[in-house]
Amino acid sequence: MRRIAANPWVRVVAMVALFLLIVGLLYWRGPEWGAVIDAFRLVQWQWVVAAVVFNLLSAITRAFAWQTVIHEALPHDTPRFTRTFSAFAVGLLANAVLPGRIGEFARVGVLTRNMPGAEGATPTLLGTVFAHRVFDVIPSLLLIGYVLLTAKIPHWAITSLIVVAAVGVVLFGFAIISGRLDMTRSLDELGSVRRLLAMARRGLGVMQNPLAAVLAIVLQTLGWFWQLLAVYTAMRAFDIHEPLPAAALVLVLMNVAGIFPLWPGNVGLLQAAVALPLVSYGVPYATGFAFGIGLQAIEMSVGVGVGFIFLAREGLSFAVLRRMQAEEAEEAEELIDEELEHETAVAVGTRR
Repeated sequence: MRRIAANPWVRVVAMVALFLLIVGLLYWRGPEWGAVIDAFRLVQWQWVVAAVVFNLLSAITRAFAWQTVIHEALPHDTPRFTRTFSAFAVGLLANAVLPGRIGEFARVGVLTRNMPGAEGATPTLLGTVFAHRVFDVIPSLLLIGYVLLTAKIPHWAITSLIVVAAVGVVLFGFAIISGRLDMTRSLDELGSVRRLLAMARRGLGVMQNPLAAVLAIVLQTLGWFWQLLAVYTAMRAFDIHEPLPAAALVLVLMNVAGIFPLWPGNVGLLQAAVALPLVSYGVPYATGFAFGIGLQAIEMSVGVGVGFIFLAREGLSFAVLRRMQAEEAEEAEELIDEELEHETAVAVGTRR
């Protein structure tokens, strides 16, 4: 049974079947497609341009946050920001058009290709990606709190927001402990889980420098703020004149819908997650669904557009990105195993 589940063709067939099921549901139980098309005819393009600019600002700001994390983890081998942003942009592209979280591995692969101290840096850089994601917890909690206090939230969404907030608190607490404590003994006792812990610990050096950690959090929060403005201006583009809390609710539920990337972009699922909460504000479901399509296109225009530019600059292809995922994961596992064996041998020698 495990071999069948591990077969890549089985996973592809399952993903395609699920995607077709969603498409079928959208066709038979989805919005009135004539009204969706009509909503696009009323789009005000100056607001679309503003939303694209805000999304670009968000990507640049978040890349600066990752640069801060990398500098603390690899102070002597920190790449230039242009290299970091190039890797970040390629990662956005991979996450937008490929299933799974290949973009996180692509980021690391792009950086290590031209780093002078790249040997052995893969686990550390993967750890910085984890730390960078963890810093999303603070702005997401702030946004969830803002939404709970100000927005008209559907009953079905309240539980999801509480669960996401709880998981975020646990992850952030784990990151702080991992980054500040020596976990060698516990790693030996955790079996297969120790690999994830060791990988995360390597890139969490930023947690030992409160100023750097605060800077990374501030940059991530600013990146989320730009995204919130992008959602708000995109709503104006589709003639949806609702207050900022409605845009915040849309942004939160978009991120909840994107936690598990079932297929590229989670197309269909994301639009439903955008349209349903707007019904509480009196926005017709078809208009909200059209807005969801437009909003995803606006966000992808930055990830895909800028990503393709830097993908060409790096001389890479999608096939190479997929290969990077396997190579970086395998290299990280080997290096982590070697380090753990070394640490265990040192610990045993010290006790003797």
